[in-house]
Amino acid sequence: MASKMDETDPPLISDEELQRITVGERTPHNAPVVLAEYDPEWPRLFAREAARIGSVLGGRALRVEHVGSTSVPGLAAKPIIDILLVVPDSADEPSYVPALEAAGYVLRIREPDWFEHRILKGPDTDVNLHVFGAGSTEIDRMLRFRDRLRDSDADRDHYARTKRELSQRTWRHVQHYADAKTAVVREIMARAAADPGERRPPAH
Repeated sequence: MASKMDETDPPLISDEELQRITVGERTPHNAPVVLAEYDPEWPRLFAREAARIGSVLGGRALRVEHVGSTSVPGLAAKPIIDILLVVPDSADEPSYVPALEAAGYVLRIREPDWFEHRILKGPDTDVNLHVFGAGSTEIDRMLRFRDRLRDSDADRDHYARTKRELSQRTWRHVQHYADAKTAVVREIMARAAADPGERRPPAH
């Protein structure tokens, strides 16, 4: 799951809360987080998944974007391809989940209280497919954070150092590691908002 860019640092989510949003059983991680050096193969893996999602959903896929650390050249990351999928209404699961499941994707996370966020895992590549409905403010925030890391060497390096430091701790759940990055994410987003030269995602 992605770190949630809220206004305050979130408390560590409990086992019970994580299970409540998980489809199926959740197994604790209880280990450090393994980061891989940037792999130029990651964009190709994203492109393959984006083509598959587009062929499955057609016009229901309003936008498909490579997000997360694997989308930033030079940044170490968990070797999981994070993909942003925008659909008309992410709460309307029958409009897109069965088609994705027929292609081998598996629904794993359902968060009605957080922008109606859904996560599906990929059929043959380690993928987190993040689904939001059109108009969700989280879409723009995810893309602005990605673009800031692509554009700013200083912020990318700062984020990389933070990730490496945090990854060495033992985390009961990987979501706890993701949530621990909230402060640095907010710091970088604040600089991006204050930078008049910030690159914005294209309008659609």
